[in-house]
Amino acid sequence: TDCCDWYCVTCDSKTHRINSLTVITGSLSGQIPPQVGDLPFLETLEFHKQANLTGPIQPAIAKLSKLKVLTLSWNNLTGSVPDFISNLKNLTFLDLSFNNLTGSIPSSLSKLEHLLAIRLDRNKLTGSIPESFGDFPGNGPDIILSHNQLSGKIPDSLKKKNFDRIDLSRNRLEGDGSVIFGSNKTTQIVDLSRNLLEFDVSEVEFSKSLILIDLNHNKIFGSLPVGLTALDNLQGFNVSYNRLCGEIPAGGKLQSFDDTSYFHNRCLCGAPLPSCK
Repeated sequence: TDCCDWYCVTCDSKTHRINSLTVITGSLSGQIPPQVGDLPFLETLEFHKQANLTGPIQPAIAKLSKLKVLTLSWNNLTGSVPDFISNLKNLTFLDLSFNNLTGSIPSSLSKLEHLLAIRLDRNKLTGSIPESFGDFPGNGPDIILSHNQLSGKIPDSLKKKNFDRIDLSRNRLEGDGSVIFGSNKTTQIVDLSRNLLEFDVSEVEFSKSLILIDLNHNKIFGSLPVGLTALDNLQGFNVSYNRLCGEIPAGGKLQSFDDTSYFHNRCLCGAPLPSCK
């Protein structure tokens, strides 16, 4: 039978070579088979929600030089994020989320100059965010690293990046989170919640492009800057469980959020919290 007729395979209409292998149903067990490396025209490789798929990320994937989309998510893969991924020069989307991957994030991933999004969330990754993530060309990809065990500081190199979306929540990151923000940036979604970040929010310049800012459960201090009232696109905002003080600025979208966005701070007051005395 023609393998191009298989449910999980698509082929190029002219060459009949397999360009996509997508396994999202059924139940595979064991490791990713090395034979995937024998599909030289593959542009999409996806193994999703295969609970019995175990072992390390298959080294034979390194041979897939035309690969644009690599999705190995919601499996039970172990081992590290392999360095060879940086050799897949055409990659636009990398999703290794919801596995049991350990070790640190390879700094070489910043060599993937066509990358639009990187998802390493919900693993057991340790170490720091690579300084090289400031070297992505252009604005840089969407970066989703939440629900890991990452530590250390957010690299200063990210100051010059303009990620559309960055989610570093639920890690053990310390120090200054303000490097993510900047008045001239076009970033839309920032989630730094549930870390150990400690910086003065009153000195942060927030860009008007922001749609969501989540800073809850950190050690952030100072008072909320008036500039936040100019964020007309703001749909989500949470600074609860920090060490903030002073009056919540009146205006803009800030009063459209309820007290749960602000409560459990040191001495924050004003609507929607009780009035300042």
